[in-house]
Amino acid sequence: MVSRSISFEVETPLEAQRVWNAFVKDGHNLLPKQVPEVPSSITFIQANQDFSFVKELVEEVDEEKFVYRYSHVKGGMFEKTLASAKYEVKYTPKAEGGCVCSYVFHYETLPGVTHEESKVQEIKEKTTSLFKRIEAYLLTNPSLYV
Repeated sequence: MVSRSISFEVETPLEAQRVWNAFVKDGHNLLPKQVPEVPSSITFIQANQDFSFVKELVEEVDEEKFVYRYSHVKGGMFEKTLASAKYEVKYTPKAEGGCVCSYVFHYETLPGVTHEESKVQEIKEKTTSLFKRIEAYLLTNPSLYV
């Protein structure tokens, strides 16, 4: 088993409260409508052939600090590659407006699973792409999630 972390940031002109409202408070409604490949259920998700379903456990929702932590507890990559997976998303307001969205993914692989840097890059790119699609939607709809 190998323990690793992936972390990266995305900056946005959107205010942290607005991003929080869209992604955390109403993501279960917004994401499936604007990004159809994202599943509409929080408990179980369906995706590409690498996943059958994923059950998630919400560990922390801190609306004051804009921090959301959760872990996968069943399904998804667990059957093939992961022993554990924990996620943290934080939206940090910037003094000049907008915010920085920080993503951290802690995971532990199953024995014999090798580290693939290409998969790490793919996770970063897909997460950033999803974020940018929702950001574009919110920028064109300034009255939403204020």
